[in-house]
Amino acid sequence: MIDVKALEKYLEKSGLSLDAAAIDKLDRYAGAVAEKNKVMNLTAITEPGEFTAKHIIDSLSLLTAAEVKPGAKVLDVGTGAGFPGMVLLIARPETELSLLDSTRKKLDFIRETALSLGLSPEIIHLRAEEAGKMPEYREKFDLVTARAVSNMRDLCEYCLPFVKVGGVFAAMKGANAEAELAEAETALRLLGGRISGIKSLEIEGAGERNIIIVEKISRTATKYPRPSAQIAKNPIK
Repeated sequence: MIDVKALEKYLEKSGLSLDAAAIDKLDRYAGAVAEKNKVMNLTAITEPGEFTAKHIIDSLSLLTAAEVKPGAKVLDVGTGAGFPGMVLLIARPETELSLLDSTRKKLDFIRETALSLGLSPEIIHLRAEEAGKMPEYREKFDLVTARAVSNMRDLCEYCLPFVKVGGVFAAMKGANAEAELAEAETALRLLGGRISGIKSLEIEGAGERNIIIVEKISRTATKYPRPSAQIAKNPIK
């Protein structure tokens, strides 16, 4: 399913390394997504080269911007079909990965496929604003990431409550990252975050990508995150 030559070219160029077993698992995961996509809307991207660039390589690019130490607790918010979370777990199986989504059918697919690959991520079937209030998830993660979920301002409110002080929120964005950041300045400050860097990259076949790295420097006030309707109606300005 994946374009192995394109993946190997990217790995060489980026300095990342994956063994043959990991590449095989990525291929099997991609195949499972393609098969399930016949009966469930997981992705509009089905051509192998495009799938490899926009899902697999794009997910792996996070590893060039954020340090993922062995044993790190990682949360993928709004994981959907498992991107970037499942790709990260295949590449770095020593991490403690949690996948959060509000759609049970997608999580059921991930659970079944992960089991077939010998992986065991934690599956969290909740909305982000609900899970972010729960003691077992609030400020417990070293790295929280989200890809194609929401604008940066609202995303900070959904994601920063999960990040422990000293941890990192990595927002995976497209070409308009700078504009989104300008809107998110107040939210970042109120929620305990601080921009520590932006990794800009051009992925062949996927275009411009930006990974915004937010360091958690203080605890998030308990009133956040608010219900999603309130976030949409009264965003932090």
